Amino acid sequence: MGEEVACCKRTGPGYGTPLEAMSGPKEALMYVTCVYNGTGREKPDFLATVDVDPNSPTYSKVIHRLSLPYIGDELHHTGWNACSSCHGDPSSDRRFLILPSLLSGRIYVIDTQKNPKAPSLHKVVEPEHIIEKTGLAYPHTSHCLANGEIMISFLGDKDGNAQGNGFLLLDSQFNIKGRWEKPGRKAEFSYDFWYQPRHKTMICSTFGAPSAFTQGFTLKHVEDGFYGRQLSVYDWPDGRLKQTLDLGDNGLIPGEIRFLHDPTKDTGYVECILSSNMVRFFKTQDGSSWSHEVAISVKPLRVQNWILPEMPGLIIGLLISLDDRFLYFVNWFHGDVRQYNIEDPKNPILVGQVYVGGLLQKGSPITAVTEDGKTWQADVPKIQGHCLRGGPHMTQLSLDGKRLYVTNSLFSTWDRQFYPDVIEKGSHMIQIDVDIEHGGLKINPDFFVDFGAEPDGPCLAHEMRYPGGDCTSDIWI
Repeated sequence: MGEEVACCKRTGPGYGTPLEAMSGPKEALMYVTCVYNGTGREKPDFLATVDVDPNSPTYSKVIHRLSLPYIGDELHHTGWNACSSCHGDPSSDRRFLILPSLLSGRIYVIDTQKNPKAPSLHKVVEPEHIIEKTGLAYPHTSHCLANGEIMISFLGDKDGNAQGNGFLLLDSQFNIKGRWEKPGRKAEFSYDFWYQPRHKTMICSTFGAPSAFTQGFTLKHVEDGFYGRQLSVYDWPDGRLKQTLDLGDNGLIPGEIRFLHDPTKDTGYVECILSSNMVRFFKTQDGSSWSHEVAISVKPLRVQNWILPEMPGLIIGLLISLDDRFLYFVNWFHGDVRQYNIEDPKNPILVGQVYVGGLLQKGSPITAVTEDGKTWQADVPKIQGHCLRGGPHMTQLSLDGKRLYVTNSLFSTWDRQFYPDVIEKGSHMIQIDVDIEHGGLKINPDFFVDFGAEPDGPCLAHEMRYPGGDCTSDIWI
C-alpha cells in the first residue's frame, strides 16, 4: 500500500526535468494575444483561442475570443502563474495566464482551467494601484517563482523614464507585494529576464526607454542613450544588482534572453536586436563573475530603395529547445526564421532557414545587393493562397520540438512604421515543421490563421501559449 501511495503521489505543475517535458502531450490549443491598440480600430485587445489539433474540424481556426474590458492596453508578452519551477509543490496549479499590458500598465489574470477552449477573466490588477505602491509602469516579462509568487519586469515609470524600471512581485492571489529588487545600485534599463537558481543569478536585458520606443524607432534615440547595450546581473533570490555587462556596439538593444534549460548550466543567450548579434553569456572560469561573447552574427545587407543603405536583420524571437540542442530566432527585417545547432554553445551551426515574409520578398520595392552588384529578393511562398505579410516575430515551440509557431507583429507603433500593410490587413500565424534529427525548417501548408479576417477588423497577433505547458519558458530549480 505504501508503495502504491508513493507511486500515485501528486506533483505540482510542469515536469521534473526539461527532457521529461519533451515527452508531454501534443498541443491542441493555442492562446494568442491579439492587439487592436495602434491600428486605428477602437476595440479592446483580446485573447484568441486557436485550434492547433490537425485532427479537429476547426484546425487552424480561431474558436474563441476573450475581449478585455478596456481600450488601449497593447497586450504583449504573457506568462503562467505556475510552471515547472513549482513542480515539487502539489498545491500549485498551472491555471492562470498572466497578461501584462505594455502601454496601459494593466495586468490581466485569465482562468484557463474552467473551460480551456473559452478562458475567462479572473482578475485585473489596475495600473494606478501598481504606480501608487511601486512607481512602476510599462510591464513586460512575467515569470512564476517556486514559492507561488509572480515576478514581472517593468520598463520605466509612468512618464516613460527608463530610470524608473524595476520588478513587481504579486502573491499567489495576484495581490501587489511590492518591488523585488533591493535599494542601492540601479540598472539603467529593464526588459526580459531569466533566473537560474542553482547559480544564484538572474540576468535582465536592457531594451530601451518607453519614452523613446513608444514613439517609433529612430537611430537618434540610440545615439542619445535611450536604448540599452548592457546585461544586468542580479543575485538570486536576493535582488541585488551585482554586475553590469557592457556589450558595446556588438550588443545594441538587448531583447529576449534565455539560459539553457538544464538548470546546472551556467550559460545562455541574448538577442541584440539592432546589432543583429546573438550574444552568449557565461560564468567565468573562477565562478566569480559573468562574461560574454558574440556567438552568432547576422550581417547587414546592402539594399536599394530603403531608408538606409544597409539593412540589419533585426533579430528577435529567441527560443531554445527543451533539450538545449537547437536555438531559434527570426530576422524581422530580412524575413527569415533560423535554426541553429547549439550542442557546442560556443559555436552554433546554422542548420535550418526559411523565409516567411520580410522587407525583401519578391514584389517589394526594396532589393538586396550582393558584393558583385547583383540584386536579389527572397522567395516567400503563399500559404493557402495568402501572401505572408510583414516580418516574423514571436515564436513558440511544441514540447517535442517538432513544430514551431510564428506570428508577425512586433509592437503596433513599429508595425505601422515598417510594415503598414500589417496594420491595414492584419497579421497572421503560421506553423513550421522542424527536423529535430539533422536540422531543417519547412512551412506547413495546411496551417494558416488569418487575423486580418477578424469580425471586428484586422488585428495584430503577438505572443502564443498553449494550456498545460509551453515549457520552453519554464524554469527548473
